[in-house]
Parts: sequence; structure tokens; C-alpha cells
Amino acid sequence: MNPFVFTVMTVCVLWVQPVIADDLTILTEEQRGSAGLYAHLQQQAFTALDRRAAAYDHLKTTEQIHTYQKKLREFFVSQLGGLPERTPLNARTVRTIDADGYRIENVIFDSQPNHHITANLYLPNAASAVPGVVVSSGHSRTAKTADYNQRFGIMMARHGMAALCFDPIGQGERSQILDADGQPQYQGTTTEHFMVGVGSILVGRNTARYRVWDAMRSIDYLASRPEVDADRIGFSGCSGGGTVTSYVMALDDRVACAAPACYLTTFRHLIESVGPQDAEQNIFGQIAFGLDHPDYVLLRAPRPTLISSTTGDYFSIAGAWENYRQAKRVYARLGFPERVDLVEVEGKHGVHPQNLATIAHWMKRWLLDSDEPVSAVELTTRPPDDLLCLESGQVLTLPNERSVFDLNAEYESELATQRNELWKTTPHHEMSDEIRKLLSVRPNSELQPPQFKDKGRLQRDHYHIDKLVLRTDSGVPLPGLTFHPPVPVDDAYLYLHDDGKLGDSGADGPIEQLIDEGYAVVTVDLSGQGETALGKRDPLLTDWKTYYLSYLLGKPLLGIRVEDALAAGDFVAYYQKKRDAPRKVHLVGVGQAGIVALHAAALNPDLFTTVTLRNTPRTWASVVRQDVPTGQLDSTVHGALRVYDLPDLVRLAGEDKVRFENQND
Repeated sequence: MNPFVFTVMTVCVLWVQPVIADDLTILTEEQRGSAGLYAHLQQQAFTALDRRAAAYDHLKTTEQIHTYQKKLREFFVSQLGGLPERTPLNARTVRTIDADGYRIENVIFDSQPNHHITANLYLPNAASAVPGVVVSSGHSRTAKTADYNQRFGIMMARHGMAALCFDPIGQGERSQILDADGQPQYQGTTTEHFMVGVGSILVGRNTARYRVWDAMRSIDYLASRPEVDADRIGFSGCSGGGTVTSYVMALDDRVACAAPACYLTTFRHLIESVGPQDAEQNIFGQIAFGLDHPDYVLLRAPRPTLISSTTGDYFSIAGAWENYRQAKRVYARLGFPERVDLVEVEGKHGVHPQNLATIAHWMKRWLLDSDEPVSAVELTTRPPDDLLCLESGQVLTLPNERSVFDLNAEYESELATQRNELWKTTPHHEMSDEIRKLLSVRPNSELQPPQFKDKGRLQRDHYHIDKLVLRTDSGVPLPGLTFHPPVPVDDAYLYLHDDGKLGDSGADGPIEQLIDEGYAVVTVDLSGQGETALGKRDPLLTDWKTYYLSYLLGKPLLGIRVEDALAAGDFVAYYQKKRDAPRKVHLVGVGQAGIVALHAAALNPDLFTTVTLRNTPRTWASVVRQDVPTGQLDSTVHGALRVYDLPDLVRLAGEDKVRFENQND
């Protein structure tokens, strides 16, 4: 069946063909499951994890282990985007609460200038300096005042150790997005972390950079207190706090003893089950590089580390035991097998009384040189309001307070100056090559024309639709539709939309208007859209699981889709045409798909005659400055703004052929 109909005779034949039911699906249910982008990325991840496992098996000597640690630690810090300059803490205590055998201080200090941390410091009554344990909160809206975090602090204080429980960004008194009443706009704490991640990714950072630095500054504060022995610092936390514990214990040698809870597993078990998690729990390219969950423990070997787990956790308990087994072997090779252990307690995700008792025992063993048993007990907590540091309840109400969005925007301004100079001094073809590298998009000469397969025809009142599948060497099929007017002109349209091949295809919609003007229109499901999507696209966060699995592999989802768009453009241009006489292709991109379209046109400007972008951001710099970058995540590229912004792509594509049609224009 010919996807482009050009002759009157063919038009006559169409009228006698039977009408097919109005069903525009193309792949079978089985094909959608196995051929989807997420399944394809899973297999790539498993291959990379196999390589990492082979590298682990070669760690036999102390020298090999130390070389491995150095390599991974340097990569880790680089992918975070580096760490800020250490500046004065400017700490102050705003309230002191006397308790039974200890006191609690509500404290505020600087993570960065005018970027404050709110925390509770639990101090036992002691005649001399005591060890200190930093407690990193999980994803609780109330953060440091949540019952389980209070219990961390109380348990440590009752056993002769100080504890500092601090609010992470986006939680407790540190929400980064407030509504008109000065209250957190989102109750789901991970939502803010995802929002922070959008701008962070574009400037080459990660939400984890801010989480890690806050944790390190919390160590700075704890170590600065005269009541605390700075040489005896522990770190613990549950869930998202277990993530931060894992990161900080791997990167900061001051953490003498660590106990991450309800987080550590392996990426293989994670990807096989619930998939990638919160924004800070995914480091760009880490699976491809070989940084797996067990490496967070290996990076600190042989310093004491306890893995706290629960049987029913969604972070796989089988993965936790595999993590522990890998650590135990490396610790043994270094001569200290007793310094790593695992506790498994029956129950769901969380720190149960026995988990907490075991963590306290572990801290006492290595920080107090005491191996006395610690009983599992129920602890009474305080009303959250007692533990607040600010009357308003939010740091953003402080004068001149800077949010993470502000910090990223300031950095983007520095990058803009560097970008402008780079584009003045570097030939455009070299800049195009740099963009390809960032996107992991191959040169045009290496991209093979797609294979086409007909999947049936649907007749509508005054035109018909051919269903098709384009297959490229990516392994992910591209279901598509070709909309045919009765007698099409030779020019044709490639129409990309956030809703895939069905976007704008309704009655009297934009595609029908093009058909009425005589144009054939081709639409496709880009990888991870429509029939190859993992699920329904979230209007705010997009398909973040697929995005972050691709991110973990160091392959921007945008780059995958740009290659799809180039393949689809090649199909439209050359179907039944000689390679030296292509059809003129007009490219339309709607929403974030407009960013895909713009990149495709910039990287192969000869393929497209015009480029129309609707409701598409004009700049990424403006996205960095948004505290609610709705629907932007899946088109971000790690570190893109170090090299280019969207207006640079317009210049590469040809300013005379690119037109923006935005609602706000």
C-alpha cells in the first residue's frame, strides 16, 4: 500500500475499498510490552551492569580496590556538578528544649550564603565531648519533625551520642516552592525534587548535589559544636535519607560510621521491579560508567557500615543481600570483614524499632567503643510545632533567601557568558558536533534510512489514513500514520506532538487543516510515546521513569527521539523519491516535541524546508528560572547549557525557516 497517493486512478480505487473500524492502534499488546522503549533500555542497563559485575570480580588486591574507589569517586563528584565553596555557617540557636537526660536545640545555619538549613540538635547531658550522628530525613513532608526522625535523635541522645536531624530541600521548613499563602505548593515531597532536577540537569548539576552538600554542611555544623567530638561522626537516614547517607558516606571521609536504611539494593533488582526513583536517586550515566548501589559501600571500605533493611521493602531485600555480599568480600580482602553488616527486620519500608535499636548499637560499637546490647523500644515524640525553627515555618520567607532555583539561575547566567564566547570563537560545524555528543546522536552519515511496513488503511470522509511502522536500528519500532488528501501536492508534513501520532489529529484540528490544503501529513510515536510508552504521560513530570532510566545510561531521552525524528524525516523526504531529488518536508513540533523537532532541524538542516514550533519554549535559560517547569523534564539534556541554548539551534537550522507559534506570543 502506497503511503503517498498521487494519481487520480488510485483515488478512484479508494472509494471501493471496505471501511476499516476507526482503530488507529498498530502494535499488538504483546508487541507494545516487548518493543517499548523502557523494555529496550532495561536490556541496555542489564548489559552495562554485567560489565560492572565483571569489573567488580577483578578487585582482588588492596591497590586494585583503592584505584577503583578513586575512579568512581571522581566520576561521582563530576556528575553531581562539583560541590560548592565552603562558606561560613552563620549558625544560630533559636530555641532550646529540656528533655529527659538530653536537650534539643532548634538551629539554623547556612548551606550556602542566604540558603539556610533548619535542623534539630539532640544533645545528651555529658561532661565531655560525645560522638555525633547526622540524620538525613526520608521523603516526609514534615522532615525533621516526623516521628521516625525524632526517634532517631532521641535514641542517639539516650545512648550518649549527639544527633542532628536536618530538613532537606523541598521538605519541612525548606520548601522551595510556596503558594500565595506562603505554604508548600506540593504535598508530595518528591515533586519538588523533580522540579529542582529540571533546571539542575540543564546546567550540568543534579538534585543530589544540593542534598549532598546540605548533608556535608550538617557535618560541618555538628563538628563545630564543642559538645561533639569531630573525629567521631556517624551518619544515618531512612529511604530518601538512606540515599543521602549512601552518597555522603561514599564521598566524605569524615563519616566514621554509617547506617543507611531502606535504600541499598542493586540497580538490577530495582530496574526489574519498581524502576528508577526520585530525582536525586539517579546520577547521570552512572550505570553506563559502572557505579551501582553496592559501590556506595565499596567506596568507603573499610570504614564501618551497616545496611538496615526490611523484608517487605520495595527496595528489594534480595538486592540488599547481594549488596552486602559484595561488600563483605571486599572488606575481607582489605582485612576488616567485621566492619560491614546487614540487619533485616520483618515489615514494610521504614525504620522499625529493631532496625533503630540495631543502628544505635552499631553507632555505639564504632563511635563509643561499647558493644552493650540496645533494646528495641517505643519512643514518645513531640508535637512537630515544638521543633520548628521559624515562626513562618518556611526559610523562603527570610530576607534575601535564595532557593535552589535561584542558585541554578545564577549559575546559568555565568554559563550564558561562556556560551556566547564559545559560539563566537568556534565554527558552527564544530558546535554541531558537540551538540551531537551531548545528545548521543550519531552523525547523519551513520543513520540508516528506516524500513517501512504497511499496517492497514482507514477511510475517513474526505481523506484516508495509512497505518505503518518505521523500523530503525535503534530496536524500538515507530508506529505512524500517514494522512492523505485525495490529490496531495508533492510537499508533505512531518508532525511531531507530545501525544504521539494521535496528537492534533481530531476532526477540524490542525492536521485536518493541512489535509484540506492538499498536504499529506505523517505522524509518529517517537520512542517512549503512544504505543511504545511505559504508561500515561504525567502532565507535570512527564514519563519520568523512562527518562531517568535513559539518564542512568548516559543517553538523553531527547537524543533518542531526535534520531527518531531524523529517521521519520528521511522517510517523508525519500519515499518513492531518488536520493538526489527528495520531497520537501515541512516539520511541525508541538509542545516538548517542538524541542525534538528543533534539534532534528539543527542537526540536519537540509532535510527540512520549514520548521513550525507550537507552545515550545524559546530558551532553556528561561526554563531554569521556572520553579514549576511543567512538562519539561523529558526534554532536558544534562549539561546542555554549558554548550548551547535553543536559540543556537535556530541559527543552525536557519533563522529564516524556523517559526514559533506560542500561546503567549
